[in-house]
Amino acid sequence: MQNTGPVVRTNESALATNKVLRNTYMLLAMTLLFSAAMAVVSMVLNLPSSISMVAFFGALALVWFVLPRVYDSAAGIYVVFAFTGLLGLAIGPTVQHYLNYPNGSQIVATAMGGTGTIFLGLSAYVLTTRKDFSFMGGFLFVGLLVAIVAMIANIFLQLPILSIALSAAIIMIMSGFILYDTSRILNGGETNYVRATVSLFLNIYNIFQNLLFLIGMGGDD
Repeated sequence: MQNTGPVVRTNESALATNKVLRNTYMLLAMTLLFSAAMAVVSMVLNLPSSISMVAFFGALALVWFVLPRVYDSAAGIYVVFAFTGLLGLAIGPTVQHYLNYPNGSQIVATAMGGTGTIFLGLSAYVLTTRKDFSFMGGFLFVGLLVAIVAMIANIFLQLPILSIALSAAIIMIMSGFILYDTSRILNGGETNYVRATVSLFLNIYNIFQNLLFLIGMGGDD
């Protein structure tokens, strides 16, 4: 009887973790589909780049100022859909740009397939091995800061080789974040599926965007 308490707590912890993981992947799938639909709407309406920028900064405003206040309420789900929808609108003109290439459909399809392969492969690895990647948090954060500084510098430098290197680096960093974020869910470090969904969505979004750039560079005749 003395061992009953710890066993019950362990089982409850495992059930809670599985629930967060299940809800995260369910919400992630729905928001990815919604974001893709909004990207299609953006392309069909041929929204100008100015509207795309407004949508992008609107999404940033939501994730910085609104989402932290509603993570633990039902309103958080609606804000997540608004956030991912705005990012879909924002990326629409970029996707349309690459679709205008002679082999544009292949470029976009390859970027989507590559993004899906990276996410599913890394997620499956964490779920199978159940390794703890929390130690990567500091390294990934520093790497992201360096990449952001380099991106700002390249606005003025306009070096193609730096742009390629940055896209490759961001793909690597976001892949690391997929390992880190998924590991945090499995090990109880992240117990809020709305927050977990936002993190994984941003990882996938950035991987797709930068894969699109790299593949597009190779496919631009």
